[in-house]
This record gives sequence, C-alpha cells and structure tokens, in this order.
Amino acid sequence: MLSVKNISKIYQSGFNKLTVLNNISFEVAPGETAAIVGPSGSGKTTLLGLCAGLDRYDAGSITLYDSLLSELDEDGLAQIRNQHVGFVFQNFQLLPTLTALENVMVPMELQGALNAKKKALALLDKVGLADRATHYASELSGGEQQRIALARAFSNNPKILFADEPTGNLDTETGQKVEQLLFNLNRDAGTTLVLVTHDLELANKTEHIIRLKGGVLV
Repeated sequence: MLSVKNISKIYQSGFNKLTVLNNISFEVAPGETAAIVGPSGSGKTTLLGLCAGLDRYDAGSITLYDSLLSELDEDGLAQIRNQHVGFVFQNFQLLPTLTALENVMVPMELQGALNAKKKALALLDKVGLADRATHYASELSGGEQQRIALARAFSNNPKILFADEPTGNLDTETGQKVEQLLFNLNRDAGTTLVLVTHDLELANKTEHIIRLKGGVLV
C-alpha cells in the first residue's frame, strides 16, 4: 500500500541547506497500522506529507497504492488523494460555514457520489453525532469536531488514512475516545492507517512504529 525507499527532503534557506529527512525507508502493507514517532523537529509531519503526496521529495521514491508519486503531476496527485486517501489533522480543519453533515458530504460531492446525504448521515451515526448533523463547527466541542473530521476522512472509502496528531488538541479522556473510534472505523473499513503522534501509548496500539530522530530513521 505504501513503499518508501531512501527518501530525502532538503530545504534551501539562503546559502544554507537543511536536510529534514535523510535516506528514510519503510513499507506498510494493506490493512496495517503504523505510527511515526520522534521528538519535535524530527521530520514526522514532513514525512507524512511526502507519503500523502502533499509535498515533493528530493531523492528516493514513494509508491502509494501502486502509483510512483514522483511520476505524477499535481492533477495526478490530487486524483490519488481524492480517490484513495483520507486525512485527519490535529486542528480538525472543518469548514466553519458548513454544518457537520455538509462537512462530511464535501468529499463525496466532489466525487459525484450518489446518495451523499444518506451516506454522510450513516457516518455521523457511526461516530455518535447524528443528532448534531445540523450544527456548525463553532457550535461543537473539540472532541465532537474531531469525530466529524473522522467521519469526513472515511467518506470517500479511502484505501489509506493519514492522521497527523489526531488527538493532539484533545484532553486525555476525549483523546482516548477518539483513538478508539479511529481504530474501530479503520478496522471495519479495512483501511491502512499511518499516523504521526508524540503519544507513545497511542503509537504502541499500532502494528509498526517508525522512529525518527534528526531526520534519520532510528
């Protein structure tokens, strides 16, 4: 599902070069779960973005769902993301002018899916928020917003889900509920899961742990 081989990412700052990731390699098979961990500034989020085709790498190769990302233009990358990838972010990234239901429906409508409203309501029910369907993001708690974001992430039936600190903005109790929901939804859908976290307890719930330090795999 995801094959990362000898990936490096370098940022140019004036005359200086900053190597954020250096020669990273790992694989995640279909249906597996993996966590990327490491201290702040170790390159975790950068690596996740490269794997999801949100940014370009400078060396190596990444194959996502049988597609070599370096061979795709921006439209091709967008198509891969729309058809096969789900995202969950630390800051939820819900659209504030849309209701919970509309936020979940957006990816399905972009794909021209039939019965988008019915499917979105079913997903909201799965995350226990069917009764909040008509509420706007500003009217929901942080935990509720992240549950809406989870429902949205699964709305396009993704083959792989990338989650960046999915419980980072939540208190411990709420975070644990969101974690359980994430793993349950992932298992039921048979989705591959790759998450970034500083929480080793959460990381230990995955099948593989990818440890970074100073941009190097340790």
